[in-house]
Amino acid sequence: MPFLVFFIILSFSFYIFYKIKYVRSRRPMEKKMLNGKSSVALGLFVLLFGVNQLFLYDTTLTYIIAVVFILMGGFSTWVGFRAYRHHVPYVIREAEEMSK
Repeated sequence: MPFLVFFIILSFSFYIFYKIKYVRSRRPMEKKMLNGKSSVALGLFVLLFGVNQLFLYDTTLTYIIAVVFILMGGFSTWVGFRAYRHHVPYVIREAEEMSK
């Protein structure tokens, strides 16, 4: 599935991008928000990798490992999105205070 490979590479690229932004950021709330974004990207990477494994191999062990990857990736994506959504108002407030 070439489109899955494209999205796997894209999500891993976003993970690297957000981790670099996380390291370079000096604002604490912005760091937490970027950590949430990177968690979403990493979760999508793991989830899509698990889905891709379902199409590549046809063994019981592959199905078990793929389900574990899909569940872990889905959970990481969900937790990262909740963290991102929680920290956005604080990042906006922090940016407004820094601009004053």
